[in-house]
Amino acid sequence: MTVSSTSEGVLSPRYRARTVGIVLTVGLVALESLGVATILPDISRLLGGLGSYGWALAALMLANIVGTVLAGHAADRGGPARPLAAGVIAFALGSALAGLAPSWTLFLLGRFTQGLGVGAVMAMAYTLIGLVYPERLRARMFALLSSAWTIPSLVGPVVAAAVASTIGWRWVFLAMIPLAAIAAWCTLPGLTTPATPAPDGSRWRPLVASVALAAGTAVVLAALELHTAAVLVPLAAAGLVLAVVALRHVTPAGTLTVRRGVPAGVVVRFLLCAVYFGTEAFLPLGLTELRHVSAFEAGLGLSAGALSWVAGSAVQAKWDRNRRAAVGLGFAVLVAGVAVLAYGVLVGPGLLAVLGWVIGGFGMGVAFNAATTETLGRAADGQQGSVSAALQLAQTLATAVASGLGGALIAAQGAVTPAFLAVFAGTAVLGLAGVLAARRITV
Repeated sequence: MTVSSTSEGVLSPRYRARTVGIVLTVGLVALESLGVATILPDISRLLGGLGSYGWALAALMLANIVGTVLAGHAADRGGPARPLAAGVIAFALGSALAGLAPSWTLFLLGRFTQGLGVGAVMAMAYTLIGLVYPERLRARMFALLSSAWTIPSLVGPVVAAAVASTIGWRWVFLAMIPLAAIAAWCTLPGLTTPATPAPDGSRWRPLVASVALAAGTAVVLAALELHTAAVLVPLAAAGLVLAVVALRHVTPAGTLTVRRGVPAGVVVRFLLCAVYFGTEAFLPLGLTELRHVSAFEAGLGLSAGALSWVAGSAVQAKWDRNRRAAVGLGFAVLVAGVAVLAYGVLVGPGLLAVLGWVIGGFGMGVAFNAATTETLGRAADGQQGSVSAALQLAQTLATAVASGLGGALIAAQGAVTPAFLAVFAGTAVLGLAGVLAARRITV
């Protein structure tokens, strides 16, 4: 067995092909995510979906849950190549369906199909890092993974807004199809690393549990849009019970009690993403509705946050020490950014919201990189796929719940100042909870 030289980096001949492939694949997801988020308010108005705006985000995230869990367990059984290929195909099909959708309902179906692909692609990116790279290179690789958002954050919102205003928003989705083919061509040939077979025997258990989790979460979000308490309460309670029971089967033991180590790392990922993506989801809508800025100007906030996330990740990777403290500090900076953003959206000027998201993105980069490196480093042999899936699951579930709850609130009250205030206050409280949870990521 050849011992890896300590002088090797993530772009050395041993790792170069996989590094480039992972960055390209994640970059595709980032380009679609930032571009669509910028023009989603306009799409919802054109297709008559503003009243269920949150579902355009929640549908993708709920499907993401299923794709994440299935891909992670499939990778533990037979390697990452097949689940990654299936993920790219599902992403391309969903892009086609969303781009050609004549109605809001079919658009949501396209987003759901996209979500299956995004879940598989992102889970496999983290799995490959855990399988292929030695621990000394993982923090750098996670920082590079964050940098895969750099170019999309610069061009995604701008290009999406320009395309939507000239040849139409549908081409933002249709353009993803050839890009997905290129990403697959660059990534899949290099996936030859075998995986250790998973010890558990049932192949159906992850599918059943992930579908139950997505269904339970969807029931809760749908119930919150009802106006009759006699129906809302029991329906929401039933969905919550189903989701919690399913969650026990798709996350490491001890996750619901925030046990130290990997389980706490999963909880930290949930809180981080609930704060960041739950705030960011309503940044463009808040700026366009309350401050009356253009989609292009609103997209600047998304770009600023993504770029500062990369900067925070790079700083943390360079000073990869005391990860627990880094996570706590990152949460605190993220909450400060939410506060500044909220003031800019609710009171103005809108440019202040962009500054707030520069602050928040930096804190997110520091905390996200430190927490992910620490958690994956504690994954047992043969469980890198399932732990990576649990982390990605926490991210997608958090995004779905935060965007769904915020969307339900805006649907009930309208796109008015009190509704956005409640959304941003809620994400800030979750950030403060994250400061406490950060203490438990180390054993």
